[in-house]
Amino acid sequence: MLEQIPDLWQAFSSRPDFWAILSIVPVTAFVTWAHVWMALKMVFYPIHFWGFHLGPLPVGWQGIVPRKAGRISGIITDNTLSKLGSLREFLEAMEPEDMARIIGQQVGQELEHLIDEIMLERKAVLWENLPYSIKRRIYAQAHQQLPDVLKELVTELTYNVENLVDMRQMVVSQMENDRRLMVRMFQKVGQKEIDFIWHISAVIGAFFGIFQMFVYVFVPQHWTVPFFAAIWGFLTNWIAIWMVFNPVEPNPIRFPQFFARTDSRKFPWLKPVIPRIGTYNFQGAFMKRQDEVSDVFSEVVTSDLITLKSIMTEMMYGERKVKTRRIIKRHINQIMETPKVRTSLQLVMGPSEYAKLKTDLVDRSIEITMEPMCDPEFNASRAKKIFTMFRDRIRLLTPKEFQNLLRPAFQEDEWILIVLGGVTGFAAGLIHLFIAFL
Repeated sequence: MLEQIPDLWQAFSSRPDFWAILSIVPVTAFVTWAHVWMALKMVFYPIHFWGFHLGPLPVGWQGIVPRKAGRISGIITDNTLSKLGSLREFLEAMEPEDMARIIGQQVGQELEHLIDEIMLERKAVLWENLPYSIKRRIYAQAHQQLPDVLKELVTELTYNVENLVDMRQMVVSQMENDRRLMVRMFQKVGQKEIDFIWHISAVIGAFFGIFQMFVYVFVPQHWTVPFFAAIWGFLTNWIAIWMVFNPVEPNPIRFPQFFARTDSRKFPWLKPVIPRIGTYNFQGAFMKRQDEVSDVFSEVVTSDLITLKSIMTEMMYGERKVKTRRIIKRHINQIMETPKVRTSLQLVMGPSEYAKLKTDLVDRSIEITMEPMCDPEFNASRAKKIFTMFRDRIRLLTPKEFQNLLRPAFQEDEWILIVLGGVTGFAAGLIHLFIAFL
């Protein structure tokens, strides 16, 4: 048999299509690598619909993740974020008493200006002519009660946050309003998996190319070139995506081991070892990185998604803002209804204007309270307090639960990417056929 190899090679190398057949392997590897790259880009881009409409029918493309940002974020919230804890737990971890102190300092600096501003809008002449001793009494009373009132207010808002904020709606609204945020989150969390799919596709394509080369040698029909290119394109996209998420659970495989990996930053990357039976845990690439992904995902969520700013914005201006305003008004009234303040202001303004004043004060209090909540440094300090909680709880998720952090992005319309691999493979096969074989 071995003696026949030179003769077989001589016969093969003398074929007129020798170089065309050899080109199958590198062309298949490159085309597979290129169309997988294109498919991965199409998961995330373009952010906004690109194309035109023929009547009600859209003709064009929008990245799967930005197009279905609301649905995907809803799935992630239901399947993962809701299992990591409640909003009340997150706010309690942010230390409400410390928040009340910081907010109190901010409001305290603006308090007298706030009272003057509202009073000048309501009763400018009377307020300007009011003796300073009366104004000072109102200022002093407000300053005296402010720390305790704010502490009670922040505590009550924290205790009732589940009734004031719908976490699912908050996350979905953020993602739909800023679709780049969703894309950025998925790319940060799954960058290594994205690179893995991209690069492994070239290896898979090369193996398929070797198989196709032998097929053409024994079945030298031109139709086999685009036909099998389409099959390989279809299978490569499916296999690459499957390998990221499957198997879900680790499956130990025993094998004879002669080499071990060294530090990937140093050459050589392999070193010989005493022959032994090694164990390889066959598991989806994403699930294998659970600890590493936990750090990245926690950082993204605590800095961009479930932040003090986003919680308070939804609480103050979201669908349930009426409930929030009711609580704030009740606490503001603790200051406004003290005998000194009420008597002084009612004499100046009258009962009806005094009632309107309290409503205005609630609105302005919300505006001033939101200022520190929107401060990047203040948000960063709160994020640090819940980062560890998120990270540790993500690490405790089961592989199936953990899979849901990234899987929805590929699962939504995944079939389009797989079919696209077949279509682009067929087109590339046709081009290859006309250039190399005809």
